[in-house]
Amino acid sequence: MTVRPESDTSPRDPVDAIIEQWAAVRPDLDTTAMEVFGRVYRLSRTLGDRMEKAYARFGISRGEFDVLATLRRSGEPYTLSPRQLSGTLMLTTGGMTGRLDKLERAGLLRRSPDPHDRRALQVTLTDDGLRVIDEAVSAGLAVQKEALAHLDEEQAGQLADLLRTLVLGTGS
Repeated sequence: MTVRPESDTSPRDPVDAIIEQWAAVRPDLDTTAMEVFGRVYRLSRTLGDRMEKAYARFGISRGEFDVLATLRRSGEPYTLSPRQLSGTLMLTTGGMTGRLDKLERAGLLRRSPDPHDRRALQVTLTDDGLRVIDEAVSAGLAVQKEALAHLDEEQAGQLADLLRTLVLGTGS
């Protein structure tokens, strides 16, 4: 647990107050993990909400962004099977079907028979889908860059490295 000295005048966030409350009632607890994950959770929620707003300008949700972005990252011809998409996004096939239905109705992707397997489908970005995802990814990156503006380049790199280590260590 990190306990701030009384003389510490550095900025405080809501997690500091929570840690101090726990220290007062349970001084035996090591709240180091709570300090880290409380902040990660708060950042995730705050930035997730901001990203949702950025994507909403393009008529898509974060989940739909993920589908379009996965197709876009796959490279030309921007085509994957529903199974490949659901595996990449860790979604059930039912969850994927709902997203694909909505995106297809919006004209952002199309489903067609797989020319190599009559039993399978393939999902392809349309020209409108390509335009939307290119604009949406830029808008999302602008939100993320704005948040990172509170760190210098070295700090941002260190944070990325530390989070990578944590992700790899937890098998996420």
